[in-house]
Amino acid sequence: MKKSLLVLSGVLAISTALAGCGKGDTPAADSGKDAAATTKAPVTIKVQGWYTEAQGNWNATVEAYNKTHPNVKVVYESMSEKGDSQEGMKKLDLLAASGDQMDVVMYSSAPEFVQRIGAGILEPLDDYLKKDNIVVKDEYKLDPVVNGKYYALPGKMAEWFVLLNKDKLDEAKLPVPTEWTWDDYAEYAKKLTKGEGAAKQYGSYFHTWKEYAELALNSDTDNAYLVKPDGTQNIDNPKVRFSLDLRNKMENVDKSSVPYFEVVSQKMAYRDVFYAGKTAMLATGNWMVGELALNAKFKTVFAPYPKYDAKDANGLTIGGADFVGVAASSKNKQAAYDFVKWYTTEGIQTQGLFFSGWKKADLAKNVDSILKNGKPEQAALIDKDSLLATLKVNKPTKLVIPPTFALQQEKEFLTQVELFLTGKQDLEKTIQTAKTKIEDIRKSNAK
Repeated sequence: MKKSLLVLSGVLAISTALAGCGKGDTPAADSGKDAAATTKAPVTIKVQGWYTEAQGNWNATVEAYNKTHPNVKVVYESMSEKGDSQEGMKKLDLLAASGDQMDVVMYSSAPEFVQRIGAGILEPLDDYLKKDNIVVKDEYKLDPVVNGKYYALPGKMAEWFVLLNKDKLDEAKLPVPTEWTWDDYAEYAKKLTKGEGAAKQYGSYFHTWKEYAELALNSDTDNAYLVKPDGTQNIDNPKVRFSLDLRNKMENVDKSSVPYFEVVSQKMAYRDVFYAGKTAMLATGNWMVGELALNAKFKTVFAPYPKYDAKDANGLTIGGADFVGVAASSKNKQAAYDFVKWYTTEGIQTQGLFFSGWKKADLAKNVDSILKNGKPEQAALIDKDSLLATLKVNKPTKLVIPPTFALQQEKEFLTQVELFLTGKQDLEKTIQTAKTKIEDIRKSNAK
């Protein structure tokens, strides 16, 4: 067995306390104690996430649900005034520790989601799904099964691609890529870089997230994550070494990508870097389409996620999602589950800002809905043809559900990556130390 070494938001011993509460709840099959099942009076369901109203259009979304479900009143409660997912999830942890009302909760990544399962915060959904004859892997693009059980369904689907500033492409006389490798990307970056000092325009920008430290690994069909499901290291994968070497060359040799030191020391926000024209290209997730529809400053075109090898399939990309589940402490689990089921299928399309992880969603209508919910002048700056062409070739890799201690492993990996990108250690030491640290964490969590 694995030990659960969780410290959520600095709240000590939350794991033990919440796991005990979760196990004592009535299972889904016996919903007699659910308030939603025992009364026809409207019950209030809280949906808690980090999105602001501007980011999530939540008021209109829950209103649409409430109109067709008179016995339920759904209320959205933002956990972050800045729309910061990390801040929001920390506040959710504090809510769980305090015993405040929680019904529908969401987490932004598989490691974050799995950690909360280990803390007993999420209710198993298997009995509800069975009752509705829902086979998750048939209905959704991602299959978030954890040890044979389901604790959440995929909400907003995140697939990656590359945004390109069309004006800067035209100036450099470069075509919009429809299929390319990371080596091609690096060449584009060199040709798109110009100027010096504060006015310098870079061809590329990589943020501080772990996705940018494993660029080529993100499209690995076997395991697109730095550890395997059992927590053993995946750093031996040649795509990890390639990714780190690529970043070092682009940032510190070619100087065609914003240096890591500048990103951290200046506390850069990737959106702002792109909007300001400081970078001509940005590898990022499809959530940016909705944001561009509100904030675009120039014509933006889209290209598929670059390949590791020219022989690889076009469009392979990491697939992620917001994981939306039912709080184990909810007093209205059936009603909360009903909203989760609606939101992760029809609801996201009603919301009109994000891409759905539901296989039955119409991609073209999804795009039109997002553009319609933007500002007309900004939405017109999104090149719809290259966007649709890119989305149609996208192929999300298999979702890796890591162990509950994966976030600790990510942190140690990124510590070594920072030492490498700032010139404090070489690539070989970075790889070897990361492997050792990741394995040490796994062993310390094994009984």
